Amino acid sequence: MPAKSEFAALAGGQTTEDRLLDGRIRLVQPADGYRVAIDPVLLAASVPVRAGERVVDLGSGVGGAMLCLLARKPECRAIGVEINSDFARLARENIAINGVADRADIIERSITDIDDAMRESADHVMANPPFLPIERAAPTHRSDAATVESAGVLMDWVRAAVGIVRPKGSITLIQRADRLDALLAEIRDFAGDITICPLWPKSGKPAKRVLVRARKGVSTPLTLGPGLVLHTEDGRYTARAEQILRGVAAFDLSAP
Repeated sequence: MPAKSEFAALAGGQTTEDRLLDGRIRLVQPADGYRVAIDPVLLAASVPVRAGERVVDLGSGVGGAMLCLLARKPECRAIGVEINSDFARLARENIAINGVADRADIIERSITDIDDAMRESADHVMANPPFLPIERAAPTHRSDAATVESAGVLMDWVRAAVGIVRPKGSITLIQRADRLDALLAEIRDFAGDITICPLWPKSGKPAKRVLVRARKGVSTPLTLGPGLVLHTEDGRYTARAEQILRGVAAFDLSAP
């Protein structure tokens, strides 16, 4: 059983301290419920951020994706938007213990409550929206806001991202492959230059996740990237996935 850490009271229960990017990032997170795995790491690695730019992470949770982004691009700034007060407090602690308080901040609010101060304030927006619409979730899981839509449906996440990003800025989302059609239907009204990158669990297996990147107000045609195979036949990470997850390489969605 995980022991209570000094941060446990912030999450209302037990926490664990985990490591990301080959140990470069310390991440305190609740021991139960949604926990940061590889999706936020892949998401952060795929944002085409440059020095001096600002990235907003919608639904930032305990800050995993933000911290990965800042470790890869220390010259940028990241702002997280998170409605869950326990997650937001843990994210602030994670920002502090990783020494990036001068480059990161958390705004505690719903993604449906974006004010004028945030309009077109970011060069890039990234998000890991809940994967399941509430009608498709098991009754026992419907209260899990990290994985099941509640206050905001997929359309709200896309519209929030579009409202926050500047013209020609990028929006990058990770989502279930079986919701790609719904995601594209929302994005196409606002953005173009769409790149789709399937995440294959193993070679020859159907993709379960996709990364989708688009640019606001741009009409360049859609591109289907070659995707990323995550695991070899024996269950280990592929060499390319290992490089990305260790923070050695950025994730170019259009590269083989």
